[in-house]
Amino acid sequence: MISTIDFRALGGTKWTRYPQEVLPLWLADMDFPSPAEIGQAIAERAAQNVLTYKFDDAETRAVIVERMGRLYDWHIAPEHIVFIPGLVSALFAVVRVFAGDEGGVLTQPPIYPPFLGAAAQARSVQASLVPVRDGSRLHYEIDFDALRLAITPETRVFLLCNPHNPVGRSYHRDELEQLAEIAVAHDLTIVSDEIHCDLLLDPIHHTPIATLAPEIAQRTVTLMSPSKTYNIAGMMFGFAIIPDETLRKTFVQKTMGLMPGPAMLGFTATTAAYRHGDTWLSETRDYLRANRDWLVRFVEEELPGVAVTVPEATYLAWLDFSALNLPDNNPYRFLLENAHVGLQAGTDFGKAGAGFVRLNFATARDTLAEALARIKDALAGYL
Repeated sequence: MISTIDFRALGGTKWTRYPQEVLPLWLADMDFPSPAEIGQAIAERAAQNVLTYKFDDAETRAVIVERMGRLYDWHIAPEHIVFIPGLVSALFAVVRVFAGDEGGVLTQPPIYPPFLGAAAQARSVQASLVPVRDGSRLHYEIDFDALRLAITPETRVFLLCNPHNPVGRSYHRDELEQLAEIAVAHDLTIVSDEIHCDLLLDPIHHTPIATLAPEIAQRTVTLMSPSKTYNIAGMMFGFAIIPDETLRKTFVQKTMGLMPGPAMLGFTATTAAYRHGDTWLSETRDYLRANRDWLVRFVEEELPGVAVTVPEATYLAWLDFSALNLPDNNPYRFLLENAHVGLQAGTDFGKAGAGFVRLNFATARDTLAEALARIKDALAGYL
């Protein structure tokens, strides 16, 4: 899985945004080659020299249906699937469709920046997650009372991120049940981004919120993609699962023109990934888990005053530097300038991210070790 591929030379955004001396641990790409079977399938398809429009594929629908049943005990029908070019464009589109200009959109910051951008198209309301710190370890909980209080009569859509980016929570069933009860009580459409659901690092089970009950499925748009799981974000491909026919028809009709169609090779890549990628994914999760645990131990032992999440899922760690009194409480800029490590600024994830950075640990261990050693050296006068 780990290789000597020169990602910078290949021109990917993660490795070319910053100068040569900067180690980039920001964008949510993995520094691992994708499963070989995906590349083989794409090469075979491309060799036919027919790269036309393709908006549907029965084989891809079938492998998604099988996967949902096998992994999540979610028994959907093929027609419940709507193919999309990616989750970011879908987030913006669903807000347009289900909230409009006058409706409200509920989010839980700190949260993946496109959630905030999509919600800003309408009347954005927020209920921040609550950080709980235990020594060097950081954990986030839902404040259900604050969530209820944030909802206004205009609120129409709840944008849920599960597993959560950036705090790494994989919500437990009882938490999802409370969220679902609130959505029913306030007649909210749930838009659930579950793109990281295959990247569980602990022995836990991912529960799609739509599986809780038929009445929850009827108000839920679930967004998924193989892009993060198999490191194929460049395929520009994802899918929405919308069991309710009325909700699905509304989504399809009103997003027409708001999003392009999916990429043709995305069907090929997705089918290959879901058919042949299980062994690769198991090995990748093992490596990510070891990287996570190594990172957490390093913070505990070498970076006193810094707190870090222990992600239940994703390959993204959320670090709190606010106790160190860095200049302008801006660890992103401080570490970029002084450690030559490129992370993601916490403020990109909302006001609750001040003093934080997001770190992508899906990289070779020696790269992670070098980045953390640089961070330690740069913080020598603050620890």
